[in-house]
Amino acid sequence: MLNRRRFLMSTAAVGAGLMTSHLSPAFAEGAPQIQLFVPAAPGGGWDQTARTIDQVLRSEKLISGSQITNVGGAGGTVGLPQFISQWTGKGNSLMVAGMVMVGAIIANKAANNLTQVTPIARLTGEFEALVVPAESPFKTAADFVAALKADPTKVPVAGGSAGGSDHILFGLIAKTVGVPATNLSYVPFAGGGEALSALLGNQVAAGISGFGEFSEQVKAGALRLLAISADKRQDGIDAPTLKEAGIDVELFNWRGVFAPPGISDADKAAMVTMIETMAKSDAWATECKNRNWTPILLTGDDYAKFLTEDTARITAILKDLGLA
Repeated sequence: MLNRRRFLMSTAAVGAGLMTSHLSPAFAEGAPQIQLFVPAAPGGGWDQTARTIDQVLRSEKLISGSQITNVGGAGGTVGLPQFISQWTGKGNSLMVAGMVMVGAIIANKAANNLTQVTPIARLTGEFEALVVPAESPFKTAADFVAALKADPTKVPVAGGSAGGSDHILFGLIAKTVGVPATNLSYVPFAGGGEALSALLGNQVAAGISGFGEFSEQVKAGALRLLAISADKRQDGIDAPTLKEAGIDVELFNWRGVFAPPGISDADKAAMVTMIETMAKSDAWATECKNRNWTPILLTGDDYAKFLTEDTARITAILKDLGLA
């Protein structure tokens, strides 16, 4: 069992970390080794978050090693049942998830939900980006909206899984400009890497995802950024907000971590302490700044209360958009 004493001892006695194929529910006597479960394909926001968590925990000597497991599909609703059934009681394990999973659970009428896992911490928020391939005829968000109004079926938009933040944002944009959500051509992908490939291969007209997932291709000139869903312009990003572009919509996609069901109170408390320590480090602040993530730390019972409220909010949005 990972208790507070062991956690504090581990931060001062870190050895070389080795990746293991199996870890017991209890942490080792030295710096703990952890398992990170990503219910999405490599390359997307959850995967980036997991790998950044791993990097910072190592650099801060809070862990000695880790293993990252990806199980993608349907906004996390393929991986979630596996995390619940196969990882129960493993107090050294964390699943990365967020707003996308909340929406996907509702839209897919999934049998499992986030009340069945253990909330540890909400970590980051990220605004979404509307992008098109560099050679697209859409030069502005207004061009995109004009085409959407003319014939939404001819404007396929790539994004994450059905019911997730990308899908919700597309639906909100459509509703705001007077296009029925049921007429939209939304192309869901299991991970950001697949959506990016579809964009770069000109298989879709546009893409919606967290800005961090597109930033490198935007900087390289392979994608054109039309607008962002933030409440105001962002330093270093040459694009208007959706509101500036005449689309009265804002959206902020949060991500966090959960432990499996059935862990001890001591393991939960120690995991919260470890993640809080990481989230308050300079290394984490630097990564958030570089990736355009906004730190929005919330832990334990406060995080659980937020989840209940956000689930109700997203349910209402999806019903309004005809997605639930």
